[in-house]
Amino acid sequence: MLARLGVPAVSLLGLLGLWVVAAALTADPQVLPQPFALVGPFLAEMRAGALPYHLGQTLIRVAWAFALAMGLGLILGFAMGRNPRLDRWLDPWLVVFLNLPALVLIVLCYLWIGLNEIAAITAVTLNKVPNVTVTIREGARALSPDLDAMARVYRMSGRARLRHVLLPQLAPFIAAAARGGVAVIWKIVLVVEFLGRSSGIGFQIHLYFQLFEVGMVLVYALSFIAVMLAVEWLILQPWERRARRWRDA
Repeated sequence: MLARLGVPAVSLLGLLGLWVVAAALTADPQVLPQPFALVGPFLAEMRAGALPYHLGQTLIRVAWAFALAMGLGLILGFAMGRNPRLDRWLDPWLVVFLNLPALVLIVLCYLWIGLNEIAAITAVTLNKVPNVTVTIREGARALSPDLDAMARVYRMSGRARLRHVLLPQLAPFIAAAARGGVAVIWKIVLVVEFLGRSSGIGFQIHLYFQLFEVGMVLVYALSFIAVMLAVEWLILQPWERRARRWRDA
């Protein structure tokens, strides 16, 4: 555990050192401030309540989009992986949405639905559903026919079959889709907020971009990155290792 945590910590310290050197070479805090110069603005935003509020708004949007994208992607991916005829019909749709730029979907959702939360979450969800579907489809195709036959021989109920046969095999694919989903979704959420919301980390970055305050852009960006790194290291990576454990045994 110590080695597992120590390597990322040393790596991040190296990145921090590179930032310090780059800031020193630039010698212009308006272009790239030193890391320690961000402590004061960070504490001021925390005391004012602005940073927790906008961080919370972004996390709510990420949570909603993640839940919807995973739910829809699981259903579609499993159905397409188990039904070749359905897969042939829906695969062209999947290819279209996989190659449709996120910016186009965001703009269209705002134009069609309006500048509201429903449009924002819909745009992010539609951007991620195809990726989740592809991953889960591959997992459904890889299900063992021998385990399927065993479940029929022992006349397992649908619930028992789902819990003891299907989910353990799909778990690594679900975990991979979840990790990739979070990594992509929060980035798209920031673009959605940048373009058409009045709250959130993306909105604040847009505000300080207009004022050309690089320090405040970094404060908000790094605060959210820190939260997502914590989610990645404390929740998603342990879950993925646990999901893969039965295959490695």
